[in-house]
Amino acid sequence: MMANDHGTVLATMIFNLVAPAGVIAPVGVELRYDSRNPYEISMKLNVGADGQVDWVIARDLLADGLIAEAGEGDVRIRPRLDSSGVVVIELSSPSGQASFEVDADQLVDFVNDTYDVVAPGDEHRWMNVDEVLSRLLSHNL
Repeated sequence: MMANDHGTVLATMIFNLVAPAGVIAPVGVELRYDSRNPYEISMKLNVGADGQVDWVIARDLLADGLIAEAGEGDVRIRPRLDSSGVVVIELSSPSGQASFEVDADQLVDFVNDTYDVVAPGDEHRWMNVDEVLSRLLSHNL
């Protein structure tokens, strides 16, 4: 059983927030991958005095968005066509939306590091169904 071999990948990088007027503001972001939640990546965006904003995205979505337009709804990721080496991540929520430009190589390195922890397609082998069910049921859904 792999349950004792859990691993985590952490990376910090700068996402460049692109404002409507074209102004760019750097935002520090921590990306975290944990084999206990093998399908997801959590992002903590440091938004200055307001603290941080947390997002969870699918690992597949991030990987797909490095090569082609991916996602619908709250999270969309795509390579920037007129600027190789840049990936655009768009986040939208009821409170607003934001568009970030991110160094593609850093994202590729992060995704590859997560593949070293859990190979793509092996995610289901890392899931403890009983644990997930009891966690869901404890929230009285």
